[in-house]
Amino acid sequence: MTFAQVQSGVPHLTYQVSWEKLPEDYPLSDEPVENTSQPLLAAALRESLELIGFLTPERLVASNLGICATVNGKTIVKAPDWFYVPRVLLLDSPRTRRSYTPRVEGDILAVVMEFLSETDGGEYSARPFYPYGKLWFYERILQVPIYVIFEPEGGTLEIRQLLEGAYRVQQPDENGRYWIASMNLYLGMWYGTKAERTGYWLRWWDENGNLLLWGTEQLEQERQRAEQERQRANRLESYLRSQGINPDELPSNNS
Repeated sequence: MTFAQVQSGVPHLTYQVSWEKLPEDYPLSDEPVENTSQPLLAAALRESLELIGFLTPERLVASNLGICATVNGKTIVKAPDWFYVPRVLLLDSPRTRRSYTPRVEGDILAVVMEFLSETDGGEYSARPFYPYGKLWFYERILQVPIYVIFEPEGGTLEIRQLLEGAYRVQQPDENGRYWIASMNLYLGMWYGTKAERTGYWLRWWDENGNLLLWGTEQLEQERQRAEQERQRANRLESYLRSQGINPDELPSNNS
């Protein structure tokens, strides 16, 4: 267990924060996700990272997993829609994580994301008292460097960076993307179709501006390459025949 004295930003209000792993039998909320888009958005963010080998055993990417801290003696658990931790302590196989406590089980979260829905989930809440608003909890208690709020229906993306203990809204670059230094990647919006959903998505771009593809996109890219190669071979064959040469009778490299 570790302790920290945290300034709240509210006069005469401080927090005694301790970090202690939850017991295995601690009752966690099993509330359902708010809509069918949220699991798809979270899975898509993970998929492209997995395909480039970004996800290693010591890195943690998860969604709707309880993040824990004990504030003034009370256990607080928030379950972000998506988050990334650069380094965690490995679990003994075949154990799985039911929750995550920063500082005890690994690093603090580097990036946390919330996806807005029609139901107010308190993503902008700065309530400084128990049970604490999400924004306040990420900013003041967890002190997560990057907080992402995404409204997928209207296509609104807001990135807040922790500067001098408080979140500041960041401006996108000329391509409408945001540089996430802890991941060495850009984050931005993209409109299109994946699975059964058409709309706005969050996507990753590498440092050179190349879009990180999903699996279906990689397969389509390979299909197009194969088709281009087939067409090139057909053109070559047609040319040889027009010159009176039978391609099937050309000597092989082994002859």
